[in-house]
Amino acid sequence: MVTLRGMDEGSSAGEVRAAGAVRRFSRGVRGPWLLRVERWGWVVPAVFLVVVGVVACWVRRSDEVENWLLMVPLLAAALCSPRVTALFGVLALLLNRLFTVVAPGPNLRVENFLLDVCVVVLAVLVAVLRSRTRDYVVRLQTAVLAAREVVVRPIPRGWGGVESATSYLPADTEARMGGDFYDVLTTPHGARIVLGDVQGKGMASLSTAGAVVGAFREAGYHERDMAVVAARVEDGLRRHNALLTAVDPRHEPRFVTAVVIGFLGDGRHAEVVNFGHEGPLVLGPDGVRHLPEGQNPPLGLAELTGSGPARVSRVPLARGETVLLVTDGVTEARDLQGEFFPFAAWARDLVASDAGRLTTAPGALLDRLVGDLADHTAGHLTDDATLLAVRRTA
Repeated sequence: MVTLRGMDEGSSAGEVRAAGAVRRFSRGVRGPWLLRVERWGWVVPAVFLVVVGVVACWVRRSDEVENWLLMVPLLAAALCSPRVTALFGVLALLLNRLFTVVAPGPNLRVENFLLDVCVVVLAVLVAVLRSRTRDYVVRLQTAVLAAREVVVRPIPRGWGGVESATSYLPADTEARMGGDFYDVLTTPHGARIVLGDVQGKGMASLSTAGAVVGAFREAGYHERDMAVVAARVEDGLRRHNALLTAVDPRHEPRFVTAVVIGFLGDGRHAEVVNFGHEGPLVLGPDGVRHLPEGQNPPLGLAELTGSGPARVSRVPLARGETVLLVTDGVTEARDLQGEFFPFAAWARDLVASDAGRLTTAPGALLDRLVGDLADHTAGHLTDDATLLAVRRTA
């Protein structure tokens, strides 16, 4: 069971704890270690250079000190920029010749010096190639994150006439290209929201998420009937899969689990269309309840299952109640012992507590959920998690 902490310390305390939890999750999404230490990477070859010099001068004189000095530019090539690597290479050559002159030996020959120069040049070349690879990875990540922001755009406070809060927790670097998505629309028919998860990972999943979100944004704004909105989103995914199959016959059509919710204008009801996604939770003064789930097959499978028009459920939804939607990165999160995160039990315990009865505001709710999720998983997710909390404004 997840341990609940009081909310009476104020929203700022919850935000600080949530920020710390996000940092814990972000530790797992950094790039490779060698790509992150370039700023302080010079410390390793510098320390090694000093140690070799001290050992050679005051501890034990040896003809092999020149060979140990050649390790300095090699270490710098793995950890430093090309310029810093070249600097360490020059220092190694100077010390190498100095030790050779002070204690003449077989290494004083010209061919040995040329060998040392070749090692330094190769080290600089390796540093150049590594630096270019790093720049390429950074540009690629920037492009992917920019593409993701087109699919999952920021939601302004109070957008659509509802109060909402969102959070995206990537499991690892590649998960930044995952297929989780959400959106909140302001339409002539009331606020409409969507949250979903595309099968698989990578750019193909991100492209599929873009097709679904694009169809939802158009249909959700122009169509009054939620069944028509669902049909147009399904058709948009079908045409997207057909296009990708025409481009590459080896492409396997992807399916999407999603939940679409439309807030009706009467202020007391909402319409829900669930495409094979786990049912959202509604948290309020009267407790916790599940919204419908399993109404319809996932998007992209309607033709295979032979199902008819999408089923739309009309559910009561008061102003003080918050709808909480998550992807399977939350419900399938495990602790070190392999136990799943008790999402429904967590919500019931929260609402039953004194702190939960005080507020179920979307921002505070997600702060609490992100913090407790980080505690449960020790900051390590097996799948990227997306969270969306929404309630009507007063």
